[in-house]
Amino acid sequence: MSRNIGYATPDKNTPLAPFAFDRREVGPEDVRIDIAYCGVCHSDVHQARDEFGGALATLWPCLPGHEIAGTVAEVGSEVTRYAVGDRVGVGCLVYWGDESQRGVSEEQYQNPPAIFTYNGQDPDTGDVTLGGYSDEIVVNEHFVLRIPDAIPLEQAAPLLCAGVTTWSPLAHWNIGPGSVVAVAGLGGLGHLAVQLAKARGADRVIALTTSPDKADAVRALGADEVLDMTDEDAVEAHASSIDFVLSTIPTPFDMKPYLSLIRHDGALVTVGMLEPIHEEGIDFGFVSMNRITIAGSLIGSIAETQEVLDFAAEHGIAAEVKVIPVQQVNEAFDEMVANDIRFRFVIDNSTLDADRDGAADLPASQ
Repeated sequence: MSRNIGYATPDKNTPLAPFAFDRREVGPEDVRIDIAYCGVCHSDVHQARDEFGGALATLWPCLPGHEIAGTVAEVGSEVTRYAVGDRVGVGCLVYWGDESQRGVSEEQYQNPPAIFTYNGQDPDTGDVTLGGYSDEIVVNEHFVLRIPDAIPLEQAAPLLCAGVTTWSPLAHWNIGPGSVVAVAGLGGLGHLAVQLAKARGADRVIALTTSPDKADAVRALGADEVLDMTDEDAVEAHASSIDFVLSTIPTPFDMKPYLSLIRHDGALVTVGMLEPIHEEGIDFGFVSMNRITIAGSLIGSIAETQEVLDFAAEHGIAAEVKVIPVQQVNEAFDEMVANDIRFRFVIDNSTLDADRDGAADLPASQ
């Protein structure tokens, strides 16, 4: 009988369901983690439904989850940074793309690419990597993060993807005092970005939304202003007034209204969208006349992930979460697609035990 249990799917048309499998044995550099909570990222939906394609095409079986929080259950003989019982997390990466990359500062931008927590290829077994919608995970200690005591595990989980994904560009573009910042999209990533930008000392943080009914809630997170992007007059009144727009919108959109807000030498950086933009979604005349930068940013490094955990603990920043049993994950996927929810769904992984006896073995990886 397989030792581990998780929620996975064998193809893009089948809902996630209980599956039994075996994690690899703990090697000398490995840490085995009992998973307490796992955040539900919008990219989990894309991956489980094979909506990315190309280099991100889904490998089957797909067992999602890269916002993992729990405690150390076992350590390898060469592990020096962690001990049994430590509060730890795992984000989007679990190994280097090549052994020569050990010691690099930005693991997420290397070639060959780093190994993703799920939908990658395990360097030891060759099997598809399986993520955090499961009871345990075994990870090289370099890719394990220490969760400060000040952050409850369920609130720490989203920081391991949503948090560092927004932290990384804010840090790279030196957002702080003297900056006027706007955050577009106020879901799982955006509600953290508002808090992080404010805590970094930005002069003004403006939330950009097409759902003005969220205004009071977003102001409570620290936004100085909420701009309704469906109000053309309000958008025009803010023209060329913002230094940095961080877009967390997860699907293709018309960038022109957002670009109109940016000052000379400002930037729009997108972190939520890994797809082509809409046709005619950018007016390069305006972009060129104002020397605006359009850029993207991919998750964050291991060092940046630890930075954002420590920063959040120091500044009292927390993800707004809705904890759910794993049996509701398919409904959560549907709600994420249908609504621009502000909070982050987080799975209580202890609920996996209810399905342990009826879990089917995973099919062979492809």
